[in-house]
Amino acid sequence: IFLCKRICSIAEVYLFCTYIPLCMCVYILIFKNLALFRIGRLVIGQNGILSTPAVSCIIRKIKAAGGIILTASHSPGGPGGEFGVKFEVANGGPAPDMVSEKIYQISKTLEEYAICPDLRVDLSRLGRQEFDLENKFKPFRVEIVDSVEIYLNLLRSIFDFNAIRNLLTGPNQIKIRIDAMNGVMGPYVRRILCDELGAPANSAINCVPLEDFGGQPPDPNLTYATALLEAMKGGEYGFGAAFDADGDRYMILGQNGFFVNASDSLAIIAANLSCIPYFCQMGVRGFGRSMPTSTALDKVAKVMKVPVYETPAGWRYFSNLMDSGRCSLCGEESFGTGSDHLREKDGLWAVLVWLSILAARKQSVEDIVRDHWAKFGRHYYCRFDYEALEPRTAYFIMRDLEALITDKSFSHQQFAVGNNIYTVERTDSFEYIDPVDGTVTKRQGLRIIFSDASRLIFRMSASSHVRATLRIYAESYEKDPSQHNKEPQAVLSPLIAIALKISQIHERTGRKGPTVIT
Repeated sequence: IFLCKRICSIAEVYLFCTYIPLCMCVYILIFKNLALFRIGRLVIGQNGILSTPAVSCIIRKIKAAGGIILTASHSPGGPGGEFGVKFEVANGGPAPDMVSEKIYQISKTLEEYAICPDLRVDLSRLGRQEFDLENKFKPFRVEIVDSVEIYLNLLRSIFDFNAIRNLLTGPNQIKIRIDAMNGVMGPYVRRILCDELGAPANSAINCVPLEDFGGQPPDPNLTYATALLEAMKGGEYGFGAAFDADGDRYMILGQNGFFVNASDSLAIIAANLSCIPYFCQMGVRGFGRSMPTSTALDKVAKVMKVPVYETPAGWRYFSNLMDSGRCSLCGEESFGTGSDHLREKDGLWAVLVWLSILAARKQSVEDIVRDHWAKFGRHYYCRFDYEALEPRTAYFIMRDLEALITDKSFSHQQFAVGNNIYTVERTDSFEYIDPVDGTVTKRQGLRIIFSDASRLIFRMSASSHVRATLRIYAESYEKDPSQHNKEPQAVLSPLIAIALKISQIHERTGRKGPTVIT
């Protein structure tokens, strides 16, 4: 909020604000506070509802100075759950590190804030509302906009809606199942997939936004999207998808519950961009992936002869690449994928890409994935999440692990697990140098790369102000199609055994296993 005060002295006085059902009192407090600053126009989604991709879209459309998002993202919500405040900058993307740091520094000096207590805004009424305030020469304008329409118009310009509509309603239609997980995506799923593209209304489930997301974390993975998974296992539906609470993450399932991991999904989208009119017109300049994401995308990029940028986790690093014209498609292994149409990951965009691929290729989800493996090889991949750890314990595990793997004696060490022998080729603490502005970001995860290109990655992230999450990633590449039908856990178990041995995570945390496996 106080950053906005400074921005508006040098930029157009527009601000965009959205609310993902969490805490209406904080939401109201924010715009009562903003009314006292040099904010000329405040744009809010109807009933305070907007997805994160829609926020990015509208910021770019109206050339706003920035936006505020209140969201639990993919974490548990409600009074006892998570609560996050995200600031989006003028390009519609997450605030860069230097902006976030400035906000933090200013926050340490604040002693008070002022509000406009009598300001009353009807969030349900579309249109402009103006207020005369004593401290302003011009009226303070609040504009309530349709939550879906501007974003929908952008999607219409990207995709062949007729082809998708024919897939969902034509003679060879497929049945789909879409789970909004009681987050913000309900209105988007119903308006775009059902009303606009013709999917039956009963295709969409959990479409009512709830403050506690129905008591379940709105995290689109096999652990939490169980209602969708069980429905897909029955074989009735040919395509399934789930979204997180603010709509920037997604998961894809095929018939009989066939799971598409996020790294494979990103690579398959990259290999099939010719199915999307937007990319036929704009071309493909490059790809980006977060460091923990599997290297499946790299194989596609090599065939397409375009560069791949490996970044730390966090969409803000992709925004810089896209703004400079280097990158057309980006993704993370945490089910976030997007393109340069916005500066945020976009779950519904990814689902529409998949539906476009199905419409163009006339194959099932599973057949498309297996064809991709046959051409590019399969990257067996999994992620172990150890959630809600005591932060000091997680910190010391990572500190000791870094000291171990960066020691010279660890180089070229061999690990024998069953019939498998893995030889360490190189290790590092991942460091990223931004090719656009030269900014250096250090200590973004620990990597062990073996001589057969297998990888182990360790990364810590803060899940709240009091707990931490430690993630272990394992990846193994297999070119031989006859070896593509194995269970990932079976293939990767030797690598996981190495990871558990050198990290001692079970012994040091008292855990018997990970909280979530994806």
